[in-house]
Amino acid sequence: MYISIIFKTFVLYFYIVLVYRLMGKKEVGKLSIIDLIVSILIAELAAMSIESTERSIFVSIIPILVLVIIQIVLSYVSLKSDKIRKLIDGNPTTIIKAGKIKFNEMAKLRYGLDDLITQLREQGIKSIEEVDYAILENNGKLSVFRKTSDYPMPIIVDGKIDFEVLKELGKDIKWVLNILENKKLTLNEVYYAFHSKNKTYIIKRDELI
Repeated sequence: MYISIIFKTFVLYFYIVLVYRLMGKKEVGKLSIIDLIVSILIAELAAMSIESTERSIFVSIIPILVLVIIQIVLSYVSLKSDKIRKLIDGNPTTIIKAGKIKFNEMAKLRYGLDDLITQLREQGIKSIEEVDYAILENNGKLSVFRKTSDYPMPIIVDGKIDFEVLKELGKDIKWVLNILENKKLTLNEVYYAFHSKNKTYIIKRDELI
């Protein structure tokens, strides 16, 4: 019995390490909801196999492999489709905008004022008055921009215009297209573009090679 448990633990350990390499995951705090669900299911399947000496190890290996294939396919599809990515991962939500708390957005997320204050305090911010913008990311992490900081606003990410950012900047799509025209670029040629200190900076796809 003990030999079977040790063998299963040994095999599943290296198998799950390989699985996470294939999935390309990083820190736990960066996992999306779907990633977290898959991680929990993998842990449960591994535990079930180790605890039951009568079950074959393949009872866990096969379902884990299926989960990994599903996750890889979903990750690939979500990279190609904004709609599917938003459906799977959701959208980041602005909690504080121009120094004002958006209580209606917090209510939708069932995110309380105590939660906000706690996460601000964890980042060394004593008062909400210090904050210009605060965005609740898909993984539950709060991204905070102080009023004294000049932070970059991403206007194009992977060839896609972020219209929410344009709205916050008081700009429109014509403004973006004019910038691209002046630089003799198309939208698909842009990997990342951000606006900071009244200037727009562009990283082209061919610069990544």
